[in-house]
Amino acid sequence: MIDIGANLAHDSFDADRDALLQRAWDAGVEAIVVTGSSAASNEQALQLAQAHPGRLYATTGLHPHHASEWDETIAARIAELAREPQVLALGECGLDYFRDYSPHPEQRRAFVAQLGLAVQADKPVFLHQREAHADFHAILRDYRRALPGCVVHCFTDGAEALDAYLALDCHIGITGWICDERRGLGLRELVRRIPAERLLIETDAPYLLPRNLKPTPKHRRNEPAFLPWVLQAVAYARGEDAAQLGAQTTANARRLFGIA
Repeated sequence: MIDIGANLAHDSFDADRDALLQRAWDAGVEAIVVTGSSAASNEQALQLAQAHPGRLYATTGLHPHHASEWDETIAARIAELAREPQVLALGECGLDYFRDYSPHPEQRRAFVAQLGLAVQADKPVFLHQREAHADFHAILRDYRRALPGCVVHCFTDGAEALDAYLALDCHIGITGWICDERRGLGLRELVRRIPAERLLIETDAPYLLPRNLKPTPKHRRNEPAFLPWVLQAVAYARGEDAAQLGAQTTANARRLFGIA
């Protein structure tokens, strides 16, 4: 398995990051793409990838929550980081009208700029969208042909959005949201419609602890070692063998991100 999105730069991992990685390898995770989403986490993600060659990789970008921070300095640094071989994608970038931590025009400006940087770097994009499908899709559609690939990370939207992203030849990242017996109901139906070659799995650690994980950890912190629970839930929803689906999603991740 490959975890295509884990926020390992998060400070909740500072005390036990090495032990956490060992637990992931013991659980069958082959590689982890460490999410960069801010000026600080971009640097940490790259440092982690450089310290664990062949097992950890990185993305670099500015999450829409931080879009108000977008300026020429951040843009230049992201462009510079994108040239590093350990950086596999631009992002996490996109639009989030649910939290509204940054004004919508500033979110759109930062999103457009990062798509442009991805085109220049010839690298795929790691995308975030919540409650912003119409604007997000309109912007992405204009850039999609020039991008070598993209994944809509942590997909939780509805059928209309899923169909629109698949029509743009996007990959779809599924997290522990599907393990939630309440919020995940709709996703368990929709995940059957994702073509096998477009499906990816991720933890989004430390967020979205799988609710099918028993016993529930007291700290309630998600980590890459829990990726098998996401895989099992996806396989069950699709009526497929978990081992075969794990091999498929791993091959998909390798192909999208260029992981040897």
